[in-house]
Amino acid sequence: MVARDIQQFSEIRTKARAYFCFLFSKNLPNRLPEISTDAVTGRLRKIMGDQPEVDGVYLLDEKGVQISPTYLPNSTRTDDSGQIRSSRAYYYRAMKEKRCTITDPYPSLITQELCITASQPIFDENGNVIYVACMDMPLMSVVKLTHPTAGASIIGRINKAAYSMFSLALAMVALLLFVKGVESFLYYGLDYQALEIKTIFKATILLTLSLAIFDLVKTIFEEEVMGVHRQSHSGANRTMIKFMGSIIIALSIEALMLVFKFALIDPEKLINAVYLIAGVALLTITLAIYIKLTNNIQGDED
Repeated sequence: MVARDIQQFSEIRTKARAYFCFLFSKNLPNRLPEISTDAVTGRLRKIMGDQPEVDGVYLLDEKGVQISPTYLPNSTRTDDSGQIRSSRAYYYRAMKEKRCTITDPYPSLITQELCITASQPIFDENGNVIYVACMDMPLMSVVKLTHPTAGASIIGRINKAAYSMFSLALAMVALLLFVKGVESFLYYGLDYQALEIKTIFKATILLTLSLAIFDLVKTIFEEEVMGVHRQSHSGANRTMIKFMGSIIIALSIEALMLVFKFALIDPEKLINAVYLIAGVALLTITLAIYIKLTNNIQGDED
């Protein structure tokens, strides 16, 4: 469960940061004259009251020294006041980027469970950082807040049931294609000398399509039923990449089969195989452009 939460957090990190930035910008005073410690800590405690998932809130000065107690939902840790936090990621990232930031998951000093810390620099009227407001939240709560499951509402449950049925139907199609592919390959039994190249190509195409549909079923079930959304490291959706890759492979095999077929029996029709090869090349280029564009979009969001 912990590994899954960490993976999901890496996928929704941008949404999580946007969520915390909204909380801070809505509640904390910023770029105003004479912003007091009490004013900022009071607003931090209000955020904690509105968000029961928060583990604790606290305030650092511009040098990374904690100048407030750590306020917990039901108590206060006064011993934390005066602690030096300048080596903590939530401090130096906020100071370096001059904006709201969130850390990677780490063991909380409060609960000993994995958490993330959101931090927001507080500026005076001249644009100088005077405080860094910090808020700790359990990793699991962050994932739930920014990545709700499909069954969170009545419509969600209906969609979940519908996608489950579609997944089952597509899984049966993939199974039938697999059976037909194996049956085509084993049609002549152990007499491999009677096996034709055409039969091998046909079996390969059927098995490749079966694999492509199976990948699609698996991803639909994970994303729409289980609520697990996956992206590649480039930011592109892995479903699209894997499914389109399987289709490109299947069409490439079909084009190769047509080349051999027309070369042997009807050379004048080789142009049709060339058209199919050109289509495969176009699909490959389109997929490459899709990956490139989604990579650029992901980079802009980060």
